[in-house]
Amino acid sequence: MKTEKSRSTLSRRSSLKAGLLTGSALAFPAIVPSKVLGAEAPSNLLAMGFIGVGNQGTQVNMKSFLQEKDCRVVAVCDVKAKNQANAQNIVNAHYGEQGCAGIPDFRDLLARKDIDAVCISTPDHWHVPLSILSMKAGKHVISEKPTLTIAEGRELVNVQKQTGKVFTVGLEDRAVIHYYKLAEAVRNGAIGDLIKIDVGLPYKSWSYPNLPETPVPADINYPMWLGPAPYKPYTANRTDPQAWRQQDAFAAGVLTDWGMHLCDTAQVANFSERTSAVKVEPIKHITPKDSMNDVPNYFDLKFTYANGVTMNVISSQPRIMFYGTKGWCGCDGWRGQLMAHDKKILKGTYEDSKIWNMPPYEQRNFLDVVLKGAKPNYDAEDLHRLSTTLLTGSIAMKLDRTVKWDPATEEFPGDAEANALRSRKASTDWMNA
Repeated sequence: MKTEKSRSTLSRRSSLKAGLLTGSALAFPAIVPSKVLGAEAPSNLLAMGFIGVGNQGTQVNMKSFLQEKDCRVVAVCDVKAKNQANAQNIVNAHYGEQGCAGIPDFRDLLARKDIDAVCISTPDHWHVPLSILSMKAGKHVISEKPTLTIAEGRELVNVQKQTGKVFTVGLEDRAVIHYYKLAEAVRNGAIGDLIKIDVGLPYKSWSYPNLPETPVPADINYPMWLGPAPYKPYTANRTDPQAWRQQDAFAAGVLTDWGMHLCDTAQVANFSERTSAVKVEPIKHITPKDSMNDVPNYFDLKFTYANGVTMNVISSQPRIMFYGTKGWCGCDGWRGQLMAHDKKILKGTYEDSKIWNMPPYEQRNFLDVVLKGAKPNYDAEDLHRLSTTLLTGSIAMKLDRTVKWDPATEEFPGDAEANALRSRKASTDWMNA
């Protein structure tokens, strides 16, 4: 299969230039009915391709974009044939046409001149590499979070600036009323000076057994799924959505998966959304034994910011609490019950408020940024800074000791062992997949 795909790359891309993709429909402009005129004419719509169309890609991101009138989904791509076919069916059923192209190789999708933007909903290790390749190919990007390493986050920011393409993040919290109201209250002094933040992240066993290597199913391009990650033999559970999150080659576990949500609210409330914590103490962490897992499924971490505010992040259940010199507030559960020493602080408005107006949800925001020049809910710098905070926690657990971080130089001062973990060598085997 691998040899056949390599031989067919040139012919596939040649056919793309002619506007026709093998095994797919004609390119977008050719398949839109002539009756579609006015505001919904093809030239007025943002043509989008989707890379990674599993559950998050279809049931969250694609579902939202399909409801918008100023964009159109024209192509989908996935290394799993079943996912790709399902996504095509969803798009074609929505538009009542057979115009959505299914493209197994993302490079062919990025080569299409009729695609303006891409939505990336892949496993974590592909987020930044795909975003960078997409922007360099002239596409605007909305990507899922987080980054995989600290160094690649800075590279992402640099490439976005160099290309001038829009980059936003598929992270909803700043558009969720619960977390917006908490951040608004704390930033405006409703609990006095902020002292401490407690963040709870989901805790389950998150343990996956070590299974024997098995042949790769015919409908999965496994070398492309691995991509820049180091080689791992294929097993029946290797690519399962929760299993890959517990493997260091592909992700950093619940800490960066759920932590990107609640810890963002913490950083916003602390006026720290454009920086990172300066110290991390790994109080306790446990990695399941005799399992595929090689990242902790239980952790208790203490982060300290430059202003002295501390943030304790512990495996328990989703929750966030803020404690200040004059009171407290928080939310118990994901989008759960809002609480405060005085609930009035979460209901009113603040004159000359020290927070931006609550934005629309992330998919609508992306379209507004591209088409109207709106402010991104999350841009590349926001993603990098928040990911960095959490990744310093991951590094502290790997070293099993406290680490200090300098957000200005983006280094662990005088700590060669920790600095070596800011990046990792990327595999290039996928380029021949």
